Amino acid sequence: MASVPSLASTLQQQLADALTAALPDAGTADPLLRRSDRADFQANGILALAKKLKGNPRELAGQVTAALPAGELIKDIEVSGPGFLNITLSDKAIVETLAARAADTEGRLGVPLKDDAGTTVIDYAQPNVAKEMHVGHLRSAVIGDAMVKIMEFTGENVVRRHHIGDWGTQFGMLIQYLIEHPGALKHEGGESDGEAAMSTLNRVYKESRVLFDSDEEFKARSRDRVVALQAGDPETLELWQGFVDESKIYFHSVFDKLDMEISDPDIVGESGYNDMLEETCRILEETGVAVRSEGALCVFFDDVKGPDGNKVPLIVKKTNGGYGYAATDLSAIRNRVRDLKADTLVYVVDVRQSLHFRMVFETARRAGWLNDDVKAVQLAFGTVLGKDGKPFKTREGVTVRLEDLLDEAVDRATAVVRDKAEKVGLSEEEIVENGRYVGIGAVKYADLSTSAVRDYKFDLDQMVALHGDTSVYLQYAYARIRSILRKAGDAVPAAHPELELAPAERALGLHLDQFGEVLTEVAAGYEPHKLAAYLYQLASHLTTFYDQCQVLSPDNAPEVVENRLFLVELTARTLHRGMALLGIRTPERL
Repeated sequence: MASVPSLASTLQQQLADALTAALPDAGTADPLLRRSDRADFQANGILALAKKLKGNPRELAGQVTAALPAGELIKDIEVSGPGFLNITLSDKAIVETLAARAADTEGRLGVPLKDDAGTTVIDYAQPNVAKEMHVGHLRSAVIGDAMVKIMEFTGENVVRRHHIGDWGTQFGMLIQYLIEHPGALKHEGGESDGEAAMSTLNRVYKESRVLFDSDEEFKARSRDRVVALQAGDPETLELWQGFVDESKIYFHSVFDKLDMEISDPDIVGESGYNDMLEETCRILEETGVAVRSEGALCVFFDDVKGPDGNKVPLIVKKTNGGYGYAATDLSAIRNRVRDLKADTLVYVVDVRQSLHFRMVFETARRAGWLNDDVKAVQLAFGTVLGKDGKPFKTREGVTVRLEDLLDEAVDRATAVVRDKAEKVGLSEEEIVENGRYVGIGAVKYADLSTSAVRDYKFDLDQMVALHGDTSVYLQYAYARIRSILRKAGDAVPAAHPELELAPAERALGLHLDQFGEVLTEVAAGYEPHKLAAYLYQLASHLTTFYDQCQVLSPDNAPEVVENRLFLVELTARTLHRGMALLGIRTPERL
């Protein structure tokens, strides 16, 4: 199916051609087209051209208007004010363009694939081995998963990477503790599911940390154990592998609750780059990018200084010969550029790590691993806050476990669904399934509807509300359309370009046509919140449409019914596709 150009892009091209024809001395000019509340669109580019050409802007606007091709795109064009063009499109052009989108049998709604597709590695959802996932892991997973889906839909070749924490001092500490306390991992009831096993492992990790911080001899033995791990000691590696395997089972169970698909080949933790660390350090030192300072291998930056005014380095290799996080991150960049052939690296990482990644990226540029053709971007995100505006904690001040938070969201949403179930006629199985989709969708949408870099408040009461900017509102809009289509009887959705559209129909149609442009903008700027905003506006246009335009009224002519069914059916498909790109399900009945 060929892509369908948007009405705005078609109009933009016609205006640009008219500018060139009417004003050949102007060269290539941008008409500066934008949506307007005075008409469908307004073009403001003539004002700047008139100043450049020392002409009268209203006269120039008239010349451009006269140079526009005759056709069925434009219904009315008016020269306004000092030389603005207010443009109203024809109803026929709107309906015909939407009909072309509806005819796309590949489910793309006419959205084009990008011409300059490359390979992007997205680093997201980075839990730590032997530690339970908490609310702090939520945003990286949700934002990263949405960006993977959106970028793949636009045609980009996306490689997923889950850079789990599975290497370093903490594992020497944990392994040594278990060797010295062989019964520590036993828990009541024998074998249990991944969450219970992980909870036990998490407890043991905390116990080992307390001993590590209080006992210097244990700390020394733990550091020796790290050396044994790095050297490939069989006993140490076997215990380490057990932690990793147990943790992966747990990770999959949590991601399954999040309705996210995580594949084992995509999980390449810190250990995956262990064999590259020494070579990375050697290259940095031999090229002069990194230098020795007090026995450590460091990279310095003129604009990164501490409170004392001295430069704060990026430590690649520690004085004791151990490797810092920077060595692993730089090795990962080398691997992703050299072996995965990536031209873009996107890191979905907490904004509080911005300085670290700025230093890592600059180091990689100095080393030549990043350049004009290969870029790295941090998609930084803010903190999840409680209703009180402080970092989200339990009443006891403990970080909230992610699976507990998700379970509560599903429970709360299921209660909302159950309250409406009798009216809709939902079975118990549908109530449970929809409760999960609504609860997880509510959590994801609250995250994704906020600009990633901003903090947001986690308020379940607000998230599962049927009204306002929530996923439930969007899911309900979709389910309502599906209900109308089921009640339509013999009437079928069909476009009727010959009909005159009501204002609410025009507004809905013009918004539907923007879907592809919004996705292009979202993918280019790594801004999923703009897709969420578009979908909320779409549902709002739909609400206005319902208020002003009855769909199945017996007073409507058959062609009016068919055309309105066509509009709502295309709205449903757009909502379904857009929500799916955010990782949110749309139940058929709600």
